[in-house]
Amino acid sequence: MAIAHVYTVAFQGIEAREVDVQVHIARGHPTFTIVGLADKAVGESRERVHAAMSAIGLALPPDRIIVNLAPADLPKEGSHYDLPVALAILAAMGVLPVREMAGYVALGELSLDATLTPVAGVLPAALAASEAGRGLICPAASGSEAAWAGKIEIIAAPSLIALVNHIKGAQVLRAPVPKLAEETGVIPDLKDVKGQETAKRALEIAAAGGHNMLMIGPPGAGKSMLASRLPGLLPPLDAREALEISMIQSLAGELRDGAISRRRPFRAPHHSASMPALVGGGVRVKPGEVSLAHNGVLFLDELPEFQRGVLDSLRQPVESGEAVVARANAHVRYPARFQLVAAMNPCRCGYLADAAQACGRAPKCGADYQGRLSGPLLDRIDIHVEVASVSAQDLALPPPAEGTAAVAERVAQARDIQRRRYEGLSPRTNAEVEGELLDQVATPEPAGAKLLTEAASAMRLTARGYHRVLKVARTIADLAGCATVARIHVAEALSYRRVVYVR
Repeated sequence: MAIAHVYTVAFQGIEAREVDVQVHIARGHPTFTIVGLADKAVGESRERVHAAMSAIGLALPPDRIIVNLAPADLPKEGSHYDLPVALAILAAMGVLPVREMAGYVALGELSLDATLTPVAGVLPAALAASEAGRGLICPAASGSEAAWAGKIEIIAAPSLIALVNHIKGAQVLRAPVPKLAEETGVIPDLKDVKGQETAKRALEIAAAGGHNMLMIGPPGAGKSMLASRLPGLLPPLDAREALEISMIQSLAGELRDGAISRRRPFRAPHHSASMPALVGGGVRVKPGEVSLAHNGVLFLDELPEFQRGVLDSLRQPVESGEAVVARANAHVRYPARFQLVAAMNPCRCGYLADAAQACGRAPKCGADYQGRLSGPLLDRIDIHVEVASVSAQDLALPPPAEGTAAVAERVAQARDIQRRRYEGLSPRTNAEVEGELLDQVATPEPAGAKLLTEAASAMRLTARGYHRVLKVARTIADLAGCATVARIHVAEALSYRRVVYVR
């Protein structure tokens, strides 16, 4: 009888839970069984491991082989169990040292010719291995991704035979090094947007404070154009933010070549996106667009065209900063602290307020179209701005003097003020501040407080709307370099609350 252990991980959301791969080889009728609540992909590991063993010139012993994935009540999903199963069998056969293999976390998919192909989730697995004081074994293509976990031993092998030779000392594999992604493509500049000064100002405020924003206007007014320029206004990801989003991208299989980017994500799903695609879910509970936009921007164009249930599922992530997918056997959580930017037409044809192209079904067309959006969702959007159509005279003007670089500099200064203000606290931007802390940092001067009280009553603002006005006013004051929130800051913030679009 021979027993060997190799460790791997099972993913529950962004959390990597340790799995002990135990192999027992004993005399009996030749069988190869995998137990421990394994899904179909894990069960198919038997055939891949068998073929890989044959490819490197080894045969499985004609005995009873049992692979136990402990804990047995934790669901095991994915093809990354191939490598730890193969290594545990090799250790049980005496090919590899049993005690040494128990000091590693391994994951990787085996091809039939014994090469190792990359799998999702290597970065979270490497961080879990670091916390457990173990080394990591992974495919060579995922080595750069694993190297971001810090000072742990990482063996990144191109094939099973190379890995065996390295462990036995017959070959030396180079340690992988962290890699930063090369930023390609030109960032769109605000200079390309002519006119729309109010919308540009609203975009600057949204960037400075991390606020959600809704733009409404006729087709061709420049809503999508403005939204695409928001990432250029945002500061680069810091180390912690880059690691957070990279872990999510790793789990989703979107971390290319293991390289981490410092550019904030910009996700723009089509309005036909399903609820699992947007907030996460599916058979294996993958992260959705809201999580892939973590620490970045989620742009929803043609907002009313999304399914009503899909839009309402955004309420909880917008409020809490995380997406929770409930299943019968587990609740899976993914970070989802994103900045929502949405755009819509005032009605289906888009020309509700245009006298020259008057909508033939106004105002019912506008009321029906805008009625697809629930009040609670709109209440969670900090800034509402109307984007009017641009005249031919404005289009003929030369490009504006101020572009993305100048606005981004002001945004960076405002973000720096917020970083110092919330240092050591959980919020990072004004949009994330809640409760007593919001009262401390955003209570207006007496004149501003009076204006806000009167306006809240006249506009029938909810408690949430009232506090979101305070957050926007705090950001406007930060852009102006003011320590206190004045009446003028409150007045501008109030102008960005929801207006009556049906006319």
